[in-house]
Amino acid sequence: MAKTLVITIDLNFQGFHNAIAAYLIKHDNGAVLVETGPGSTLTTLEKSVNENGLKLSDITHVLLTHIHLDHAGAAGKLAQKGATICVHPAGAPHMNQPEKLLASALRIYGEKMDSLWGEFLPVPQENTRMVGHYEELDIHGLKFRAFHTPGHAEHHICYQFEDVCFSGDVGGVRIPGYPYLRVPMPPPELNFEKWYDTLNLLRGLGMKRIAPTHFGIFDDPDWHISQVETSLQNTEAWMETAMSDDPPIEVLREKFVDWIESESSTLGLNPQVKKDYDLANPLGMSADGIMRYWRKNRATT
Repeated sequence: MAKTLVITIDLNFQGFHNAIAAYLIKHDNGAVLVETGPGSTLTTLEKSVNENGLKLSDITHVLLTHIHLDHAGAAGKLAQKGATICVHPAGAPHMNQPEKLLASALRIYGEKMDSLWGEFLPVPQENTRMVGHYEELDIHGLKFRAFHTPGHAEHHICYQFEDVCFSGDVGGVRIPGYPYLRVPMPPPELNFEKWYDTLNLLRGLGMKRIAPTHFGIFDDPDWHISQVETSLQNTEAWMETAMSDDPPIEVLREKFVDWIESESSTLGLNPQVKKDYDLANPLGMSADGIMRYWRKNRATT
C-alpha cells in the first residue's frame, strides 16, 4: 500500500531553516496540519499551504503535540478559519484562555516576546477537541492514533499516522544531516522517569519514520529513540554532579552551556549548525528545567 504524502513545511523561524516544522497531510476535503508553529511564522505557513494548492481555510484539523508557543502559537488563527484544534485535555484550557500561558512566557522573554512568537489568539471551545490516550482520530479517511507522552511536558501528545510518528519534543531536536540530537528540557514539567516510560511506549509502536517538530522526518527511529534515551541518561549523570553544591541558576546555566558546547565541538558541529540547534532548543531553558526538576524530585532536605 502506498504511503500518504506528508509535506514538511519549514517555517523559517527567525529567518533560519530547520528550526520549526509543521506537517501538512492532504485529504479529500482539505488537509490536516500537525503543529502550527508560532504566530510570528503564520505568513510563512500560509505561503507554503498556498504553494501546495490550499488555503488556510482548507485546514480542517490541527493536531498539536503540546501548547508551547513554538508549536501552537498560530492555532487560534487556524481556529478562526474553521479548523478543529486537537489537544491534550490538560492543555485545552490554556488554549481557550491563554492569559496565564502568555503571562508566564512574557516573564521569560520580555521585550522579545512579540518578535519571537507573534500573536497568540485564543481557541474557542467549539473549535477544541480534547484527545484521549490511545484515541484514534478518523479525519476524512486519514487515521491517526494519539498517545499521551509526558516527560517534556505533562500535556504532550505523539501522533502515529501510517508508519510515521509525530514526536513533538519528546523525540528531541535533530537537525537534518547530522547524527546528533539534543533533548529540550524546559520548566516546569521536565520529568526523566516519565520520559523514559514515553520512550518505551514509542518503541512499541512499530514506526518506520519519526518526525520531531525540530526538525524533519527521519527513517531511523530505533537509533533516534536510543539517542534520546542516551542524552537523558547523560544529562542525569551531569545533573548529579552539577547540582551537588546547589549553584545559583546563573551558574547552572553557564555550566550547562559549557557542557553542551563541549559536546558539540567534540562532534565537529560547525558554528552555523550550533546556532540552528540553539535556536530550536535554547540551552538556558533546559538549565532552568533541570534545576526545577532537581529541587522538586531529587534535592534532600
